[in-house]
Amino acid sequence: MRKTKFCPMCGSSNIEWVLPQTWSKWECRDCGYIGSFIIEDSSIAEEIRRDYLRRKKEDGDEK
Repeated sequence: MRKTKFCPMCGSSNIEWVLPQTWSKWECRDCGYIGSFIIEDSSIAEEIRRDYLRRKKEDGDEK
């Protein structure tokens, strides 16, 4: 069974290996995060996603 991976910055599941040959680096296609740390717990990812979208909306309102 394959676990879903989530971005630790925005909670998106739109995350892939930077290079499939190097399993140590992931890239988020939504926020641009690149790093080795990923989330595999969907409940934590949902919380991260909510906070990310809230911050993004607040930042957009300030502009």
